[in-house]
Amino acid sequence: QVHLVESGGGSVQAGGSLRLSCVATGYTGNNYLWAWFRQAPGKEREAVAARGSTRAGVEYYADSAKGRFAISRDNSRDTLLLQMSNLKPEDTAIYYCATGPWYGASWSQASTYNYWGQGTQVTVSS
Repeated sequence: QVHLVESGGGSVQAGGSLRLSCVATGYTGNNYLWAWFRQAPGKEREAVAARGSTRAGVEYYADSAKGRFAISRDNSRDTLLLQMSNLKPEDTAIYYCATGPWYGASWSQASTYNYWGQGTQVTVSS
């Protein structure tokens, strides 16, 4: 069983930055895919970014995140990070980290992931 705990959310003004962290406990393999999703009020959960487990893990970004967000993973601390810059009001959402063994399914589909954190709120004001 894998347990994920996110932190780092908060309230910022547009143009500001935040860094989200997700600490994992429990066994995770080298074939795991790690991702950040978000869900805004009244909207469906959407994928933001994903990264494979290995040091040279492939990275994926939603169009809305490209150039502003960076996903990384500190393998020594089993921590997934999301550095968010130039935040916009439309980035306001609950952000979730997720992981699971990856066998080639779409990185942006929630069903690809077996384990989820409880979420951390990000609020961006204009």
